[in-house]
Amino acid sequence: MVTVLLDNGHGGLINGQYQTAGKRSPVWNDGSQLFEGEFNRAIVNGIIERLTPLGIPYVNLASEYRDVRLETRVKRANAYPRNSSFYLSIHANSGGGHGSEIFTSPGDTKSDKIATVFGNEYKIVFPDRKLRTDFSDGDLDKERRFYVLTKTKMPAILTENFFMDNEGECRNILMTREGRDKIVRYHINAVLKVKEELFQ
Repeated sequence: MVTVLLDNGHGGLINGQYQTAGKRSPVWNDGSQLFEGEFNRAIVNGIIERLTPLGIPYVNLASEYRDVRLETRVKRANAYPRNSSFYLSIHANSGGGHGSEIFTSPGDTKSDKIATVFGNEYKIVFPDRKLRTDFSDGDLDKERRFYVLTKTKMPAILTENFFMDNEGECRNILMTREGRDKIVRYHINAVLKVKEELFQ
């Protein structure tokens, strides 16, 4: 059995006030705007709703709406066994690109295998959308020294789900029920495969 340690990056909305500076889309012509922390929480909540009836253990590492410090998120994660859990951090991207990315820490670790499963499931659910990859080390994930990826004891990946500053992706995927449902679905499909193939 594997425990999924879920990290919804950044803060949420408290009394209508967003808790994280930046980390939001532009205001689009119709007045709409995406707050990344709200999106991250919606995806994590959707994952939880699907994991519960499947009987797969999970932990919501940052259920608060305030912006929980990275050190706190990692400390909470590291309280769980390294050999029977993995860390999954959910985000939306920015920077003017398009598509999605999956990050791990540098080096060849179990995280890379988990990232490959997630990438393959992404391509099944989003066959017409770009997966931004880096095969220079033989697998699809991108490697960065993000704090939550390097300080966690267990395997850890971070998914960047489309670009909130790309109007088409933001308004048609990140801000729609259908788009969010598909993002949740690809994560759930990947969790099931990771459980079956990598945590026996």
